[in-house]
Amino acid sequence: MDIFEFDKLALFLLFFIPGFISMKVYHLLIASDKVNFSESLGEAMAFSAINYASLFWLILLMYKKNLYENSFFWFVILWSFIILIAPILWTIFYVWLTRSSFFKKRIISPFKSPWDYFFEKRESCWILVHLKNGERIGGIYSSNSFASAYPHVKEIYLEQVWEVDCDGKFIKQKTRSKGIIICGNEISSFEFFN
Repeated sequence: MDIFEFDKLALFLLFFIPGFISMKVYHLLIASDKVNFSESLGEAMAFSAINYASLFWLILLMYKKNLYENSFFWFVILWSFIILIAPILWTIFYVWLTRSSFFKKRIISPFKSPWDYFFEKRESCWILVHLKNGERIGGIYSSNSFASAYPHVKEIYLEQVWEVDCDGKFIKQKTRSKGIIICGNEISSFEFFN
């Protein structure tokens, strides 16, 4: 019994590819650990099974209408949708659902840390960074700024740096500055302002 026989390989790929796609898209949308797919084979196949179960009505319709013989073009298009596109759409829908206010209250957050939760929103704001050495750095986090995500070391790039007074009020933008990168191990806390 050789797994590399064509029919067994095709069956394996049919039950692996949709789940693999779902897992890859999920990890692009939610910061998470790198996945070892040889260890996640069962999970990928379970996601594939959910995909096929959800689209069973479409598969049944395709075979009822005998699309393979009557319209091979639509047969290929629909199977491509089932195997390649639907897993992407299910994952995007699931991530959207987990971010909705209704489900946020009822399920565990997929975000690994408050850092990832806040910076994933990509909202522009003023930031006052409190460093462990007691210094404060003010700046603007906006469309040209960047914050790393789990599992990478926490770092933030602020596109504008502002001088702050002893009360933490923003005084003026530093001239000729192209921004600042702050390493997470130096950060004590953040304050965010509109």
